Amino acid sequence: MKDTIHLAKAVKVHRKKANLSQKALADYAGVGKTAVFDLEHGKTTMQFDTILKILNVLNITLSINTPIPIDESTHETS
Repeated sequence: MKDTIHLAKAVKVHRKKANLSQKALADYAGVGKTAVFDLEHGKTTMQFDTILKILNVLNITLSINTPIPIDESTHETS
């Protein structure tokens, strides 16, 4: 839950810093205005690709920290 709120705040701060309305951000991301609203309010059941589209417009990246090192050159399919 803490991470969701942190992401929500980051999106809102970056959107405002870019002088974008929720509607403008949604248009640039190719998503509905409701998606931006939901993300900024910490909704936990959003489509991951929708979140990534919004973050991409704001130039926000996510990172994944795992306890097991992942070699990006190896991709297992099973």
